[in-house]
Amino acid sequence: MRGAELRQTLLTSDLANADTPNFEPQDVDFQSQLASAMNAPTASPSSLGQLTFQQTTQPQTTNTNGNGVDADETSADLAENGLLYDALTEVLSAHNSMLEYAMGTK
Repeated sequence: MRGAELRQTLLTSDLANADTPNFEPQDVDFQSQLASAMNAPTASPSSLGQLTFQQTTQPQTTNTNGNGVDADETSADLAENGLLYDALTEVLSAHNSMLEYAMGTK
């Protein structure tokens, strides 16, 4: 969830700076970083909980003022990331409910 939160923050910043001259958008590919960590031979729940996500700058120019933000694409990415965050929240909620049931507190 931290990766989705970071991506939401970066995409929102990108969109807010869509008209800033020479602004380079930033993003984080937390899905591939998470997949790599899960496939590592030393993967464990505790190691995944300590996973940090690295933001990257995307040096591209899509506007005449040197700005690299495509507002339409960034808006679509924001919507997709919001849906992913909602799905992650549902999975975590279901997991917590199963734990509560198993402990007899629910």
